[in-house]
Amino acid sequence: MAGHGPVEYETASGNDYAEHEATYNRFVQIVKWTTGGTVIVLILLAYFLI
Repeated sequence: MAGHGPVEYETASGNDYAEHEATYNRFVQIVKWTTGGTVIVLILLAYFLI
Protein backbone atom coordinates (compact mmCIF):
# COMPACT_ATOMS: atom_id res chain seq x y z
CA MET A 1 0.00 0.00 0.00
CA ALA A 2 1.04 3.56 -0.51
CA GLY A 3 2.42 5.40 2.49
CA HIS A 4 0.43 8.51 3.22
CA GLY A 5 2.03 11.42 5.01
CA PRO A 6 0.28 13.76 7.42
CA VAL A 7 -2.34 16.10 6.02
CA GLU A 8 -0.97 19.63 5.90
CA TYR A 9 -4.07 21.82 5.72
CA GLU A 10 -2.93 24.26 8.37
CA THR A 11 0.57 24.70 7.02
CA ALA A 12 -0.30 25.05 3.32
CA SER A 13 0.50 28.41 1.80
CA GLY A 14 -2.51 30.34 0.56
CA ASN A 15 -4.97 28.59 2.88
CA ASP A 16 -7.59 31.30 3.45
CA TYR A 17 -9.99 29.84 6.00
CA ALA A 18 -11.89 33.10 6.49
CA GLU A 19 -12.74 33.28 2.77
CA HIS A 20 -13.71 29.60 2.77
CA GLU A 21 -16.09 30.19 5.67
CA ALA A 22 -17.61 33.28 3.97
CA THR A 23 -18.17 31.33 0.75
CA TYR A 24 -19.83 28.50 2.66
CA ASN A 25 -22.12 30.96 4.47
CA ARG A 26 -23.17 32.51 1.13
CA PHE A 27 -23.87 29.01 -0.22
CA VAL A 28 -26.07 28.19 2.80
CA GLN A 29 -28.00 31.46 2.35
CA ILE A 30 -28.60 30.72 -1.34
CA VAL A 31 -29.84 27.21 -0.51
CA LYS A 32 -32.22 28.57 2.16
CA TRP A 33 -33.70 31.22 -0.15
CA THR A 34 -34.00 28.79 -3.06
CA THR A 35 -35.73 26.21 -0.86
CA GLY A 36 -38.12 28.83 0.51
CA GLY A 37 -38.92 30.11 -2.97
CA THR A 38 -39.59 26.59 -4.21
CA VAL A 39 -41.94 25.91 -1.29
CA ILE A 40 -43.84 29.14 -1.99
CA VAL A 41 -44.18 28.28 -5.69
CA LEU A 42 -45.46 24.79 -4.84
CA ILE A 43 -48.00 26.20 -2.39
CA LEU A 44 -49.23 28.71 -4.97
CA LEU A 45 -49.48 26.00 -7.62
CA ALA A 46 -51.46 23.78 -5.28
CA TYR A 47 -53.80 26.64 -4.34
CA PHE A 48 -54.48 27.98 -7.83
CA LEU A 49 -54.49 24.71 -9.79
CA ILE A 50 -56.63 22.57 -7.52
